Amino acid sequence: MRDDEGSLYCPDLPNAGILRCAQNDMARGISTPARGDGWAMKKLGILLSGRGSNFEAIARNALEGKIPARIAVVISNREEARGLALAREMGFETRVIPSQGRDREAYDREMVAVLKGFQVDLVCLAGFMRILSPGFIREFPRRILNIHPALLPSFPGLDAQKKALDYGVKLTGCTVHIVDEGVDTGPIVCQAAVAVRDDDTEETLAARILAEEHRIYSEAIRLLLEDRIEVVGRRAVLRK
Repeated sequence: MRDDEGSLYCPDLPNAGILRCAQNDMARGISTPARGDGWAMKKLGILLSGRGSNFEAIARNALEGKIPARIAVVISNREEARGLALAREMGFETRVIPSQGRDREAYDREMVAVLKGFQVDLVCLAGFMRILSPGFIREFPRRILNIHPALLPSFPGLDAQKKALDYGVKLTGCTVHIVDEGVDTGPIVCQAAVAVRDDDTEETLAARILAEEHRIYSEAIRLLLEDRIEVVGRRAVLRK
């Protein structure tokens, strides 16, 4: 079906949004259990460099029991990051590991040591403005998630909203993917589509995409932590 903007959507989803996850189980009527219904509580490590809006959405969903996890530590490479201040206000453990002038491999080894010290089960990139080294990725195989403000493989890298407007696409959106050694190339777990309006600016388009990011990131986290996702070739598929 299509909404009034012409975007594809699934009316069976509880949030009535524009969402496509790997074989989305929510669309088949499987409800999200509340905390205490047998979910093992897992630990998240959050990496951020900026405002931290995706971190905040993940944190609130975790606190409300919508995902089977708690945030063990928030790491930033920038002391001035708004997301870091927000994490401290919310009472989370935080670490600042300045990156300027650092060797990438040495820097990533320090991050790995902190994350392993907190025994994190899943690493979530929430606006972390560094490319992770292969050594870092090998320490957390298929246990690193990133969100990108475009429907990958379209418009990878920076300035995705500008690229979408410049190209003239009618649909863009956001993608949660497992991080591999490429840039925005890993297996796709969830995507949400957003219609591009004729009068959109980068700012208005980014705001509507961000609302979808906040929604689908927690869904992707839930699927991975429940071990519902299996990677088959390039595809992230729901386990049978």
